[in-house]
Amino acid sequence: MGARILVAEDDVKQARLFRVYLEQDGHAVHVVGDGRAALDKARTARPDLVVLDVMLPLVDGLDVCRILRTESEVPILLVTARTTEEDILLGLDLGADDYLTKPCSPRELAARVRALLRRSRSTGEAAPAVLRVGGMEVDTARFEVRVEGRTVTLTSKEFGILEALAREPGRVFTRGQIIERAFGFDHDVLERTVDAHVMNLRRKLEHDPARPSRLETVYGRGYRLTEL
Repeated sequence: MGARILVAEDDVKQARLFRVYLEQDGHAVHVVGDGRAALDKARTARPDLVVLDVMLPLVDGLDVCRILRTESEVPILLVTARTTEEDILLGLDLGADDYLTKPCSPRELAARVRALLRRSRSTGEAAPAVLRVGGMEVDTARFEVRVEGRTVTLTSKEFGILEALAREPGRVFTRGQIIERAFGFDHDVLERTVDAHVMNLRRKLEHDPARPSRLETVYGRGYRLTEL
């Protein structure tokens, strides 16, 4: 099923390629060339997904991402030439669902769009709002976590990881799978940051973070959330 796609890209040639490949997948594509137009079109056309270049004139793409995320849950795919881990984390922290670095293949972009649309539609159709694992509740609608009745404050990254694990308690996830489930992004440079987020989660969720009983390490494999 085709979707309404907004492409915000100031490189005319790149935008044309994106449009061709997305339209071949049956999507209705609207292209804008600056951040201000991206915000205006997103508010009026209500697209199903936004492809957003970071280096946009008038309003920076990261600012567009931040503003859009306060207004809606539309999936956002960032496209940029910035490739450092800090830039990637910043974009994801601002609410982007996936990240593609330039130069990029329009075929890969079209594939990422398909994956994001599938994830968005399946989540919207059947995902429960509150996930209960043992004495812990993960409220995905309110972005809240309660452990034995105590409210725990998490960052967006920590919440994303916990939600991914809580949807399938007992299952062992590799770091790459956690990234894909939590953020929709599979860049290897991010895998080591999962460990840091897990350490912070244990500090907030466990009675004894040094001897975790909820969020376990499965050596040589990854992590799992146990049902206490």
